[in-house]
Amino acid sequence: MQDKKKNIGHLFDNIAASYDTLNHLLSFNIDKSWRKKSAGMLVPCDKLLDVAIGTADLAIEIMRQNKACEIQGIDLSAEMMKIGEDKVRKAGYGDKIKFELGNAQEMRYADESFDAVTCAYGVRNFSDLDKGLGEFYRTLKPGGQMLILEFSYPTNRIVRFFYNIFFTYILPLVGRVISKDKSAYSYLNRSVKEFIWGEEMVRKIESIGFRDVKCRPLTLGITTIYTATKS
Repeated sequence: MQDKKKNIGHLFDNIAASYDTLNHLLSFNIDKSWRKKSAGMLVPCDKLLDVAIGTADLAIEIMRQNKACEIQGIDLSAEMMKIGEDKVRKAGYGDKIKFELGNAQEMRYADESFDAVTCAYGVRNFSDLDKGLGEFYRTLKPGGQMLILEFSYPTNRIVRFFYNIFFTYILPLVGRVISKDKSAYSYLNRSVKEFIWGEEMVRKIESIGFRDVKCRPLTLGITTIYTATKS
């Protein structure tokens, strides 16, 4: 897993062309509502950093809801961002959403540069979660808001049973057939299963120094929104 995470940009480059299609297909389009709810929880701000911006679905939704005046995106996958830049131009936000190839765990941005930091389905791919969250904290202004949207695990045993079947068998198979990548969706399956969630994630965020940390499970706990404020 750590070797995969060190080459995560290359992994997502390989599946970039089919990433959006698979996301919507495998989630039955529910992923769109997750991003809408996430953007809706933000307080309007001037400058926002979207970490792991990828194909820019969350950034575009934030702009649609007028929750930021400008967004700086960063990602390790150049191919994902190429698709994102095209979508941003078509949506009419080319002058407001910017992209940069870079590592979220070693960002070049100055301390206290942003009013808000968001990250959708990216933190579980960090090779060092503490370092990544530390960068979120460092680049945020005091009182700034952080929002993370990430997969989690349902607490209901029956739902979890079918969730495990989906992630263990269906996701890798469909992902392999459509993306033509034999390993990417097997990695994504494992990355979800082995990542922390819920109260454990809340404690991790608090350990970095954030306050008012809250988690909001969505769709029977399949995914969770974490919000926090910089002290």
